Amino acid sequence: MVKKIGIDARLISQTGIGTYTRNLLYFLDQLSQNDIVFYIYLLESEKETFKFKGKNFIIRTTRSKWHSINEQYAYLQEINQDHLDLVHFTYFSYPFFYKKPFIATIHDLTPLLLKTGRASTKNPLIYQLKFQAFKYILSKQLNESKAIITPSQSVKKQILDYYGENYKNKIYPIYEGVDMAIQDLNENSSLMKQFNTKFMIYVGNFYPHKNVDRLIKAYSKIKTDVKLILLGPVDYFSDSINQLINQMDLNKKVVLFSTNKKEDLVFFYKNAISLVHPSLSEGFGLPIVDAMYFKLPIIASKIPVFQEIIGENYTSFDPTAENDITGKIQKYLDNKNYSKIDYSLRLQKLSFKKMAEETFLIYKKNLGY
Repeated sequence: MVKKIGIDARLISQTGIGTYTRNLLYFLDQLSQNDIVFYIYLLESEKETFKFKGKNFIIRTTRSKWHSINEQYAYLQEINQDHLDLVHFTYFSYPFFYKKPFIATIHDLTPLLLKTGRASTKNPLIYQLKFQAFKYILSKQLNESKAIITPSQSVKKQILDYYGENYKNKIYPIYEGVDMAIQDLNENSSLMKQFNTKFMIYVGNFYPHKNVDRLIKAYSKIKTDVKLILLGPVDYFSDSINQLINQMDLNKKVVLFSTNKKEDLVFFYKNAISLVHPSLSEGFGLPIVDAMYFKLPIIASKIPVFQEIIGENYTSFDPTAENDITGKIQKYLDNKNYSKIDYSLRLQKLSFKKMAEETFLIYKKNLGY
């Protein structure tokens, strides 16, 4: 009998979760078998973003965005109409009245553990309401799911520390890997004209927990001609970062650069002397793994998940201590040893292909195979 699996791919074009979803779908397409049909739910605007080789992949489109009222009603109705045997919600936001079997991926607990209000453009009352809604939905998802996937042991530990040991046997840590979109891709060498001196890079968004403002302040104290290039999306949070750079008169030392071209990203990974990642909290750290693929030296926060992923193969600092960030980067630059690092042993464990295979086994287990 043919089984039907739904996969929520509405965030496929976003950073982070989008990378996770794109790689999951790509490798599931290589794995799928004839007695399972996948229903892939995409926003209408995204329906042309992904093509499948397998005939057992059916694309469904929806107008219901995550964190919306429509998600709780229209999207719920849409997935119910397909009479699915199992759904994989790839994000915490989901129709909480959905009553049939599902699994979910919880990428991190950052909104719970670092509640500041700074990660919202809303007024404090609306932010508080959204925070309470997040707590409720996440708790409900954890309780009602058949299985929870996390991207690291660190996130599993966070969940158990916060919610209790009762969930231990239903949580499956599965490592992610190097984005397939940047592997074996040629760099945009035309950028060499603009970036023709030594530089370090930060890759990611500019949400408050990413701690980029503290990195900028720390970097302002460093005596160097090496530039810090901040690579991320243009939004409310990048505007704040740009204002800080201007206020501190650091335009010649710190550069904000936005691009959605993978060839540009490959250029920066290949030509930087180091990746700097000052985050206060992460569930995994995709830019870290991409940097490892390009053998880039890493200077990053001393937080459990980075220690889990990189081991001792990086220069760590206390992300809450500006002077420690300054000192560790200054020491690295003074050393003038910018040699590439071989992370091949660590990378053997970090693979989106393996992630898709292990996820597929969880699907089959919960379908009774």
